[in-house]
Parts: sequence; C-alpha cells; structure tokens
Amino acid sequence: MDANTLAEIKSTLGESQCRANNYEAALRSYSEAIDLWPDSAAYYNNRAGCYYELLDPISALADVRHALRIDPGFDKAYVNVAKCCRVLGDLFGMESAVKKVFEADRNSTAVNEEQMALREIRRLEPFIRSTYDRMFFGATRVYLDYVLMMAPATVGYRILKAECLAYLNRCHDALEIAADVIRQYPTSADAIFVRGLCLFYTDNVEKCIPHFEHALLLDPEHEKSKQMRIKAKKVKAMREEANRLFKMYRYREAYLVFTDALAIDVNNTVINSKLQYNRALVNTRLGFLVHAVEDCNNVLLLNGPCLKALVLRGQCLLKLGIFEEAVADFEVALTLESSEEIKKLWRDAKQGLQRLGCYGILGVGSNASDDDIRRAFYQKARLHHPDKHASDSNEKQEEERHKFLEVVGAYEMLSNGRKFSRDEIGQEMKASPDVEEMFRSFFWNESIPLNSGR
Repeated sequence: MDANTLAEIKSTLGESQCRANNYEAALRSYSEAIDLWPDSAAYYNNRAGCYYELLDPISALADVRHALRIDPGFDKAYVNVAKCCRVLGDLFGMESAVKKVFEADRNSTAVNEEQMALREIRRLEPFIRSTYDRMFFGATRVYLDYVLMMAPATVGYRILKAECLAYLNRCHDALEIAADVIRQYPTSADAIFVRGLCLFYTDNVEKCIPHFEHALLLDPEHEKSKQMRIKAKKVKAMREEANRLFKMYRYREAYLVFTDALAIDVNNTVINSKLQYNRALVNTRLGFLVHAVEDCNNVLLLNGPCLKALVLRGQCLLKLGIFEEAVADFEVALTLESSEEIKKLWRDAKQGLQRLGCYGILGVGSNASDDDIRRAFYQKARLHHPDKHASDSNEKQEEERHKFLEVVGAYEMLSNGRKFSRDEIGQEMKASPDVEEMFRSFFWNESIPLNSGR
C-alpha cells in the first residue's frame, strides 16, 4: 500500500472523527496524513478546521495559508482564512479572503456569513471609538462584547475591553485579560499598561508607576502610559503634601490641595473616596460641617458602606442637630462595628432626637430660652389638664390625658430629665411671684394649695 493510499485512509478517519466532534483525534489523523502526503492542500485545510474548532486560530491560519501556497486556486481555503482573520480581528485579511471567494462563488453560504460578520464589525467600530472617546466605558464594553463574540481572539479589542473594565472598577476581570494577553505576547505595551492602570485604580500608586515606565520602554510613544504616569505621580505628591499640611494644622491650605488632587482623575473612585474623606476631616476642623457631610456623602456614593465615613457624617449631623439622620448613620455603623464609642454616639443622637420631639410637643423652636420653654409648658399643660376635660367622653379624656403626660414628659426632658414635685414648684413660685398664675393653671383646681406637698 503506497503513501498516498495510507494518507487517504488517515484523512477519511479524520473526517469521521470531526463528524463525532472529536477534534483532537481528528487533528492527529490529519497530521499523520500530512506526514504521508505533504503536498495535499486539502489535508492542510482540514487540519486547519480542527485547529479552528480547538480555539487555535493562529495555527489554523498558518495551515490554510500553507494550503493556498500549494494550491492558490483552492477556494475553500479562503473561507477558512476569512474565519481565522475574523476571530483574530484581522479585518483587512478577512476582507481580502471574502473578496477572493466572492469572485469565484457569489452564492457561497459560508462566505456570505463571513461577509455579514465583517459588515457588522465595521458598523460597530465607530460606536466603539465614539463611546470610548466620550468616556462612556460601560457602553464601549457592551459594543466590544458583541464584536468579541464574532472576533474573540482580537488582541486590540480584548485589551480595550480590559481597559474599560479597569475604568469601571472591575480590575480583577481586567487583570485576567491582561495576563492572558501577556502570556501570548510578553512585550505587549498595551497589556502592561492595563496592569499598571489596574494598580492605579486600586490605589497601589507606588507599584503602578514602574508598569507605565516599562510600557514606555517597550513603546516610547505609548501616549496612554505617558498620561497615566503623570497622573500617578501627581496624586502621590499632592496627597503627601496635603497630609503634611493637615498635620501642621494648616487646614485651609490642606483643603485646597485635597480639592486639586480630586480633579486629577475623576474615574479613580478608590483614591478619590479616600481624598474625599480626608477633605471631610479638614472641613470639620474648619467648622464647615455641611461641606463635611457632602464629602462623606460622596465617599459613601463612591465606596458603598464605609465605617469611617458613616461615623464622621453622623458626628457632623449630630452637631448640626439633624438627629434622625445621625441615628440612621450610627445604626448602620453599628452593623459594621459594634464598638462602645459608636454606641455612645448613637445614644447621644437618640437623646437629641427625643429632645427635638419635645420642642415640637411644647410648640417652641430648638433655640427657645428656659423662660420660653416654661411658658409653653404651662400653656400646654393647662390646655390638656385632665380636670379641664372631666365632663368629656371617656375617649376624649383618655386622649387629653395622654397629651398632658406628653407635655409633662417633654418639659422634664428639656429640663435635663429633672422631675418636679409640687413642693419644688411651690418653692419656685415663691422665688418667681410673676409666674404664680401659670403654676396655678397647671394644677387647674385652685382650691388645692400649691405647697401642700400632695
């Protein structure tokens, strides 16, 4: 049996293995056929199909190009060239291959599919460029995902997707793509740049700068690495300067430096959340509590639940008298860390909220004087005293009694929790004769002596 016949047997076996989707076995069979008959363009083309199915488009493209060197008129090989170029993102090579097949057979289903894929990729490219240029990285990623479904091995698209993921704070996913590209192309400046970008966006500023410098050694004209190296160095220098000014109690200067540092890269949420928190601390030292609250709001917006930001915002709200929101902040903080310090702040906020409610019950503002509070108390007490409603229905009596107790409780709270007996009221009346009638009206039944001790 001659070599040609043996090669044909191996090729037939490879075809049956392909139909069974056993591409690794088929690859071995076609390789044996090629060893026996190396001048067959069909064997190389068939092995290329196996490589393609095994997700090795580079080897597949090498085989089909070899097949075309053996037989330049082998149209089927051009279809595989188009497929491999599409997967690899070589749109010019794909376009050239499609054109060759289209000239020979305009009705080829395979070439029509590749032509449609080429048109779709070409259609999406302007959207990718425009959304990236406008920093709409989420939209860019969506378009890239669609293109990578058709051209999954395109290095340029994969690196651009990794860059967008870094900007979207998905640095872990971005690093996986960059590492995969570096395994294939160790001198890829773009992939090394993405690594540096991920380090910068996770606040590893010291480590990211060498990556940008490495990318520039590989490609001195790599503009993105130039820009990000400048940004990283500026962030590092300005943060150190702001912290130095803060420690020297030069708060106004520190505020300005932190503000300038925040403008360096608006997409770096990890670094910016830390800068915002530090600026909030500066604002508390300057007495700008409202601005401190705004900075803490931004920290929580950028970083999610953050213990330090929650506690600082709660403290500012407590000082501003916004007790309900302060209580809410301390309650969330307690779910993150149940410390005695936070518990005390929570109790203070709760007490402040109760006091605020007491002002409302008495109908006075939170800035009311002691005399204003006392007058409001006597007026409300007289209005709701149970004796005044003795002839009302049972429901009305219960309602007024409840209101009366609320008024008494509110007055006691605003008097620092002190409970007044009738003897004490009598003594205060003697000390302040001008309020005797107000004290009498509180008890309503004027036949009862105020200093009787009852």
